[in-house]
Amino acid sequence: MANRVLGNFPVPPGGWRYLVLVLVLVALLAAALGVGAPHAASWAGFGLATAVGMLAGFFLFRLWTEDRFAADSSHQIAAAAARANVAWAITAADGSVGDCNLAYRTMIGCVPDAVPAPPELALVQDASAAVLYRLSRKAAQGEAGEESFELAPGLHLLAAVRPLKGGRTAWWFTPSLAAITATSPRVEAPAPSPPTSLFADAPIGMAQASADGVIRASNAAFHAFFGSAVDGRGLEALVEPADQGAVRTLLATALAGDTRPAPTEIRVAGQHERMGELFACRQDEGHVTLYLIDISQQKALELRFAQSQKMEAVGQLAGGVAHDFNNHLTVIIGSSELLMMRHSAGDPSFNEINEIHQNALRAAALVSQLLAFSRKQTLQPKLLSLRDVLGEVAVMLRRLLREGIELKLEHSSELWPVHADETQISNAIINLVVNARDAMPKGGTVTIRTCNETVTKAVAMGTGVMPPGEYVRIDVADTGTGITPEHLGKIFDPFFTTKPTGQGTGLGLATVYGIVKQTGGFISVTSELGKGTCFRVFLPRFTGEAPAPVAAATAPADVTGADTILLVEDEDAVRSFAARALRMRGYEVLEAVGGEEALEIVRKRSGIIHLLITDVVMPNMDGPTLVRAVKRLKPDIRVIFMSGYAEEAFRRNEENAANLHFLPKPFGLKQLAAKVKEVLSLPA
Repeated sequence: MANRVLGNFPVPPGGWRYLVLVLVLVALLAAALGVGAPHAASWAGFGLATAVGMLAGFFLFRLWTEDRFAADSSHQIAAAAARANVAWAITAADGSVGDCNLAYRTMIGCVPDAVPAPPELALVQDASAAVLYRLSRKAAQGEAGEESFELAPGLHLLAAVRPLKGGRTAWWFTPSLAAITATSPRVEAPAPSPPTSLFADAPIGMAQASADGVIRASNAAFHAFFGSAVDGRGLEALVEPADQGAVRTLLATALAGDTRPAPTEIRVAGQHERMGELFACRQDEGHVTLYLIDISQQKALELRFAQSQKMEAVGQLAGGVAHDFNNHLTVIIGSSELLMMRHSAGDPSFNEINEIHQNALRAAALVSQLLAFSRKQTLQPKLLSLRDVLGEVAVMLRRLLREGIELKLEHSSELWPVHADETQISNAIINLVVNARDAMPKGGTVTIRTCNETVTKAVAMGTGVMPPGEYVRIDVADTGTGITPEHLGKIFDPFFTTKPTGQGTGLGLATVYGIVKQTGGFISVTSELGKGTCFRVFLPRFTGEAPAPVAAATAPADVTGADTILLVEDEDAVRSFAARALRMRGYEVLEAVGGEEALEIVRKRSGIIHLLITDVVMPNMDGPTLVRAVKRLKPDIRVIFMSGYAEEAFRRNEENAANLHFLPKPFGLKQLAAKVKEVLSLPA
């Protein structure tokens, strides 16, 4: 057992008290011998006996008054903390409450004159009994600890214990500070004194400040939040300049006597990512007590969630816009092709018609980028070796980079395979390199690195969280101008660009983001002004069996026919163009504006309908519903779905997806005729 300490004097506990009594008796006998028989003792012996007697008596006095001194020490602690808004109590070795503050009495519902019950009895309920028992056991074993539990619906308490001398235990309970400020009555506090050992290890930041905001005393949590010593420094100097006015207002409101001033969000000077919620209450006419909660992680999660929601909303908008544009582009591309068939290359109108056609194709490519961002692009994934893919792309990239820019490739050996669309991954890398090129107007170096990476724990990545797993990482780094902090969170937004008008659409990085996310990967970016930017792409390692290679479909040489086709499209212009194109190839075409009309045609038609071509999205009855109804009447009819949305997204929601045929919009004469001929030529 460790020795007790009172003041600066160590006091032996337990059976050592009897030894001290024996020493006192020996000293008294020695003193009596010296007085009664001086001839038997020298003056030295007499002096020694007297000293021993005085020392033993002094120690005996200290032992007898130990309890009183211990009580005085406890009262000093209580006096310094009695009016704190954090509920605390000190329990004796037998479990009874030796002292507590008003907040503790209020929390357990104890009237001022009544004896407060210990936490294990006052707060016992289903949610807290086990927690308080574990904490009590920890304290009894000489260990500090903390756990949280729900005291009432919506109110959680953080309970903490700390063992004190003599078998006593310090308890404190920290609920939501907003609730503390609102419910705890304000009591005039004495002049500020440094935090006692009771609050030195409190789980929240606590400090005392003067009226002008100078920190007089603070605990470890308060220091840790600001990352440096704060005592003696002004609170305003510790926060960002933009938050200094709010801090002054909070202090003034508290000093004016407001018992529950609204908390203020603050950021540490020079560290924007460190954010806290600061509460204040008046301690006396010239001092305030400060409470601080670190909300850095909470704010980071809120920002990522808000960004994720924004990207999702913009993606849905982009997908919807792309769908409507694809309908219009189908008409423009198809009509221009019909006109070009009637005008030879030497015709004065041919150049204008060709210009319309080429710009429509460029617009279709732009819409394809929107679909990639909204993750509704049609992908054709296969097993890839990124080392080979990047080697082929590098040849094109060197032609894209102007003089003065060097391209470096750094590959790790034995890269893991990935399952992705080669064309889309190549487009993503090209967009990143072009973006790097534009960030280096005076030249520099673009470096593409690849490596295997095993992630052992979840990592916040952009607008999502990358789960643990095995990934192949692709870094695209440049030595350019860098990205400013205010732009860093917007670079993946569609149509956001810092380039001059006419030099960029703002869809390059948005396309990269969509391709990576649709492939199941993650992307992050780090940048430093004047030094460059690095994009990191993480693609999941493919661990399954290699899929069987799919033979590339060859377009039929003869795209004419004499079969009967039922064409269902609610957009009049698209339906008119497609019907005209098919009739030019020799087909008999039956037109329907919607699903109900098409179903009526099937019921009344006595002849054979060889093929049904239907749009996916239509009012009242959509394409899949129509097909299911038609299949019940004509099980052998062949079907082609056409849509501006992604093919694989459509297939995921349909039964027998492997047997479906899909024609993506926008399409031209050749694509339409070739797809129809392909489906009609399949064996029955």
